[in-house]
Amino acid sequence: MSKLSGDALEHRLEELLRTGSFPPPPEFAQNALWKDPSVVAQAEADPLAWWEAQADALDWERRWDTVLDWSDPPFAKWFIGGRINASYNCLDRHVEAGLGDRVAFHWVGEEGEARTLTYGWLHQEVQKAANALKALGIGAGDVVGIYLPMIPEVVVAMLACARIGAPHNVVFGGFSAEAVRERMEFSEAKALITVDAARRRGKAAPVKAEVDGHMTSLDRLEHIVVVRNTGTECPMTEGRDVWWDQILAAADPVCPAEGFDAEHPLYVLYTSGSTAKPKGILHTTGGYLTCAAYTHRHVFDLKPEQDVFWCSADVGWVTGHTYIVYGPLMNGATSVMYEGAPDYPHRAIWWELCERFGVTIFYTAPTAIRACMSWGAEEPNKHDLSSLRLLGSVGEPINPKAWLWYQQVIGGGRCPIVDTWWQTETGAIMISPMPGVTAAKPGSAMRPLPGITADVVDNEGNPISEGQGLLVIRRPWPSMLRTLYKDPDRYVETYWNRFGRDVYVVGDAARMDADGDIWILGRIDDVINVSGHRLSTAEVESAIVSYPHVAEAAVVAQSDDLTGQAIVAFVTPEEGLDTDGLDDKIREHIAEVIGKLARPKRIIWTHDLPKTRSGKIMRRLLRDIAEGRELGDVTTLRDPTIMASLTERIAARQHEED
Repeated sequence: MSKLSGDALEHRLEELLRTGSFPPPPEFAQNALWKDPSVVAQAEADPLAWWEAQADALDWERRWDTVLDWSDPPFAKWFIGGRINASYNCLDRHVEAGLGDRVAFHWVGEEGEARTLTYGWLHQEVQKAANALKALGIGAGDVVGIYLPMIPEVVVAMLACARIGAPHNVVFGGFSAEAVRERMEFSEAKALITVDAARRRGKAAPVKAEVDGHMTSLDRLEHIVVVRNTGTECPMTEGRDVWWDQILAAADPVCPAEGFDAEHPLYVLYTSGSTAKPKGILHTTGGYLTCAAYTHRHVFDLKPEQDVFWCSADVGWVTGHTYIVYGPLMNGATSVMYEGAPDYPHRAIWWELCERFGVTIFYTAPTAIRACMSWGAEEPNKHDLSSLRLLGSVGEPINPKAWLWYQQVIGGGRCPIVDTWWQTETGAIMISPMPGVTAAKPGSAMRPLPGITADVVDNEGNPISEGQGLLVIRRPWPSMLRTLYKDPDRYVETYWNRFGRDVYVVGDAARMDADGDIWILGRIDDVINVSGHRLSTAEVESAIVSYPHVAEAAVVAQSDDLTGQAIVAFVTPEEGLDTDGLDDKIREHIAEVIGKLARPKRIIWTHDLPKTRSGKIMRRLLRDIAEGRELGDVTTLRDPTIMASLTERIAARQHEED
């Protein structure tokens, strides 16, 4: 399609909103890995045989005796008796097949410097790093913390840990040093790998110096390994701290990959909990690798000899674990890895890199898509994106307008979109369109993948044929979390207590439509009760951004004497939009799309929303502002100053109403 922008693009998107569904282009469908929808019935007829077939795509030191032990739900054991090494499956087998010169990553730094990382180079560096860790006393079962930015060493560190059976605990680089300490304490980490400093928008932010002040109380932490990243001076404690480059230089370059039990812990990844205590999600080796490789290969229709894959997430999140490191490397893919933000050094940097490296598959978050929408189609229109053949979405529900903008502006109207639903807990994608088969509906995750049994149920656990309810998974799957680290009781209580110990309660609300397709509505607690009517925040937000020239919205509940709760909407317009007089028009638009009850009591216009450095909107802070409460911790925000601006705006609106 021609490169539309402005009002012409708005009109085009309005037309497409009435289309309904988008089947895959005939040429794509003809060449897709999944061509026949009967594969779903095949997997359903014999799920264990299906998962055996997926596991057989990996290299096992010893094949399993039993596929699944579900005798003590919810504590599953997969591929019992099997022995496997994650690092071997990511590296050695490709090098042994003569693919050592294949590019694993096109890495680009924040300031534009580039490095080409081959499978052979990674194989050499990982072996040296594994031996260096062993020389520090790290062995199988010892937890190693990793607190690194998006630099090549983060991949090397993860695979070195996996090679020697040391579970890694990666902490997102945007978290505070106190958050790192908390996670190292909970996981009883024996070592931490970090950097002297991290680059953030052209500046070097000290990391090691910040970390130092928080680690003195950790008796189990024996070593801190420091990567020289920016050359920033940092304190080094003799006997505890060592330089990454020095210990690798002294290490034996050969470290054979040892097979570990399929249920051997691969990593711990902490996610937020309903209490102040984070939840340590534990994933084991054989089952996790099976689902990571399977979903990466089929959901993205990967052809490793010709595709260039780019997942824009951070390795510190599960998306980065599964679809930057383990999935792509197991499948022998070539990927792009970028250190910086999507708007640094300029707002077209993503599209510049897509053009430079010929990216064919691009996977990002709805938050990022909406930010790109707000900057205008002019930015991607500067670059040739014709290499793209498939797009993906991850992290939260995507509203139909953002889906269409993504498909039309970035994908040129020719790329299928896989709108994927999954969690840290699931380890891999659970619900997604099958790109060569599914006629996708903008905003719907569609149906469970072959091998997965997901359902929408009412409050008693009964299936809903059409309507809104709770999302559940009814059958174990190989990459499921095995427990919460050192907290099995909380594991059962959090996920498996509501409808019996063999039904996984996701924690998301969802809607089943008349066709049997699933629409994710957000977390169960992201519901606003207006005069006894429960409204999904995702549904209201989607209605708001469907209004012309609105880029992004977040809605929260505010206490209201009359209706119990009222809706407050924080709305980001596209650049250049005059918002005077738009409040009532948007309220009218929402009334038409959803109903009068969904009209926001307040609309607060803002140039941005409070987001973490990974792009997640911090609705908790928006609720604090709406209720006039003292703000909680804002240190993990990408732009902490936005909170002062929003506080002033809502105070001004309150003054106008009074």
